[in-house]
Amino acid sequence: MPPPADIVKVAIECPGAFPKLMEIDQKKPLSAVIKEVCDGWTLANHESFALQHADSSNFYITEKNRNEIKNGAILRLATSPAQNAQQLHERIQSSSMDAKLEALKDLASYSRDITFAQEFINLDGISLLTQMVESGTERYQKLQKIMKPCFGDMLSFTLTAFVELMDHGIVSWDTFSVAFIKKIASFVNKSAIDISILQRSLAILESMVLNSHDLYQKVAQEITIGQLIPHLQGTDQEIQTYTIAVINALFLKAPDEKRQEMANILAQKQLRSIILMHVIRAQRAINNEMAHQLYVLQVLTFNLLEDRVMTKMDPQDQAQRDIIFELRRIAFDAECEPSNSGGSIEKRKSMYTRDYKKLGFINHVNPAMDFTQTPPGMLALDNMLYFAKHHQDAYIRIVLENSCREDKHECPFGRSSIELTKMLCEILKVGELPSETCNDFHPMFFTHDRSFEEFFCICIQLLNKTWKEMRATSEDFNKVMQVVKEQIMRALTTKPSSLDQFKSKLQNLSYTEILKIRQSERMNQEDFQSRPILELKEKIQPEILELIKQQRLNRLVEGTCFRKLNSRRRQDKFWYCRLSPNHKVLHYGDLEESPQGEVPHDSLQDKLPVADIKAVVTGKDCPHMKEKGALKQNKEVLELAFSILYDSNCQLNFIAPDKHEYCIWTDGLNALLGKDMLSDLTRNDLDTLLSMEIKLRLLDLENIQIPDAPPPIPKEPSNYDFVYDCN
Repeated sequence: MPPPADIVKVAIECPGAFPKLMEIDQKKPLSAVIKEVCDGWTLANHESFALQHADSSNFYITEKNRNEIKNGAILRLATSPAQNAQQLHERIQSSSMDAKLEALKDLASYSRDITFAQEFINLDGISLLTQMVESGTERYQKLQKIMKPCFGDMLSFTLTAFVELMDHGIVSWDTFSVAFIKKIASFVNKSAIDISILQRSLAILESMVLNSHDLYQKVAQEITIGQLIPHLQGTDQEIQTYTIAVINALFLKAPDEKRQEMANILAQKQLRSIILMHVIRAQRAINNEMAHQLYVLQVLTFNLLEDRVMTKMDPQDQAQRDIIFELRRIAFDAECEPSNSGGSIEKRKSMYTRDYKKLGFINHVNPAMDFTQTPPGMLALDNMLYFAKHHQDAYIRIVLENSCREDKHECPFGRSSIELTKMLCEILKVGELPSETCNDFHPMFFTHDRSFEEFFCICIQLLNKTWKEMRATSEDFNKVMQVVKEQIMRALTTKPSSLDQFKSKLQNLSYTEILKIRQSERMNQEDFQSRPILELKEKIQPEILELIKQQRLNRLVEGTCFRKLNSRRRQDKFWYCRLSPNHKVLHYGDLEESPQGEVPHDSLQDKLPVADIKAVVTGKDCPHMKEKGALKQNKEVLELAFSILYDSNCQLNFIAPDKHEYCIWTDGLNALLGKDMLSDLTRNDLDTLLSMEIKLRLLDLENIQIPDAPPPIPKEPSNYDFVYDCN
C-alpha cells in the first residue's frame, strides 16, 4: 500500500551524530517537526534550530517551500536563520583577519538563500557591508602590500554577499550613498584589480543604473566610457560582457536628449572597432550572454534613428528642401544647365518638375510632400543623401538609367528609397526595446561607423537590380519589394561577417535564384489533393505521429539545461531537467555552470513522478509569468514559458532556451500525459515526414497520372469454374 501523500521519507544529518531516517508529516507545523527531530537527538532549545537542504545550496526549509521536499531527500539540522545571521553579523566584525575572511566567505554562500537574507537584512546587514566597502580600503591601506591576497579575497566576498543580498529585491537600490558609489566606481577605474572584484563591481553598477534613476545620474557622473573601454581590450570574456552590459545600461537609461551625445562619445572612443577586434574577431567562441549584450548594443544603436524616422519633413524648411535640391544637382548637373539664374521662373519650375519625376518622387511638383509619412520620415531623405554623396557613381547610374527607360518600366528611385527605408526599419526593429532573451546580433553592423546607411546603399542597388531582372512596371512595385525583402532576409540569416560578404551573398540571390528556391520549397511542401493520396496520408499519419512522439521522448531523456531568469545581474544560473529512460520520473537539479553534454540522473537531486503531473500550462497561464511583472510584459519570454502543475499548488517552472526546445518539451510532456502534440514544430515535422513518406511510396509511379477516382469494380463473372478447390 503506498504511503499517504502528506508523508515524506527523508534522511536528516546533524553535526557530530549519525544521520537518521524519519518520516515528515507535511500537515504538522514545521516547528513541531523540528522539535521532534531535536528530541530524537536530545537537543534542548529547539527554537534555535532549523532544517536545511544538505546539498550545495544549503537553503533553509520554511513553511512556504516545505512542499518542495521529496522522498529520499537529505536534510540537515542547522542553526536557525535568525541565529545564523546574528552570528555572521558579529563574526564579520571580528578583529582577527582570518576569522573575518572565513565569516565573509560563509556570508557570500548563505546570502543566496532568501530566508537567511531576510534575517541578515533585518539586522541592517546591508549597511554594515556598505560601510566595510567604504572604509575597508583606507583601514587596510598599509597592510595591502603584505596582505594583498587576503585583502582581495575579503573585498571579493564582501561584494559577492552584497550582490546576492540585493538580488532578492528586499532592499531598494535608492538607499545607497554617493560615497559607496564612488568606491565601487573606483574599483572599476583601477587598472590593476582582482578579476572577481572588477566583475562584481561592474555587476553592481549595472544593477544600480537599471533599478534607479537617481543612481543612474550618480553612476554616470562617476564612470566615463573612457574608463570602461580598457576592460574590453583584455582577454577575459566575462569581464568584457559585464563591461558592455554597463555601457548598455547607461545607454538605455540615458534621457533622449543625451543618447546622441553618448553615441558620439562612443564613436570618439572607437567602441565599435574595439568590440570588433577584441570580441567579435577574437580567437574564441562568443557565449550566449555576450551575444545578448552585443544584440542589445546593436538595437540601442539603431534606435538612435527613431527620432529621424518619426520626424516629418517641413515643406517650409529651407534647409530640408536644400537636401532635395542637392539630390537633383548631383544627379543632373553633368547635363547642360544654365550657369546663371536666367530664364523665366516658369521654365525653371518646369525643368525641376521634370528632374523630380526622373528622380522617382511621387509628388513631382513638391517632393517634400513625399517625406511627410512616418515611418520612415526624414530618415529616408538622410539615406538618399548619404547614397548620393558617398556612392555618387552608383547613384547617378541608377537615376540616369531609369530616366532612359520607358515610363512604365522605370524604377522610381525616390519612392523605392522611402519604402526600402521603411522595410529596413521593420527588419531591424528600429524603435523597439531590446528583448530580454534574444541574442541575434549581426557582426557586419559592427564593421562600419555608418552601418545602417551602408546597409541601405547595398539594398537600394539590389532593389534596382531585382527590378530589372523582374522586368517590372510601376504596377509590380509591391511584388518587387516582397522579393527584395526575401533576398535581404535570406542573406541576413547566414550572418555575414562584413558588409562586403553581405553584398556577395545578395549576388548569389538573384531573382532567378529566388524563383528556384520558392519552387523547390513548394515542391517539398507540395500537398497532393487527390483522394487516393489523402487516404494514404490518413493511413500513414498515426505511424508518423508515433515516430515524432518517440523522438520527443528521447530528447526529454537526454535532458536540457534551462537558465534561471530571476536574476537581474548577468551571472548565469542554470538547472537541468531530464526524463528517466523508463519515462516514469523527471529528474532535475541546480547546476553551477552550463554542462557540456548530458548530466547523469544520479547528480540531479530532485525527482517528480510523471504520474503526479496534473497539467502542463504555457504562456500567461504559468505561475511564474503571473508573478513576474517585468517578465509578464515581455512577449518573447511569455512565448518560451511553460509550467508543470502537480500535487496541491505545486509547480515546476521553465523558461526554454529557444523556441525549438520549448516545442520539444511541451510536445514531450503532452505525449507523456496522453494528450495531442500541438506545437508548430510537430506540424512542420508531420508535414515533412508525411511528404517524404508519400514521395518514397510513389517513386514507382513516376510520370504516371494518379486518377482522382479509383478504377470501377469489374462485373461478376458468369461462372466460377476457374476456381480450383484445394480440398
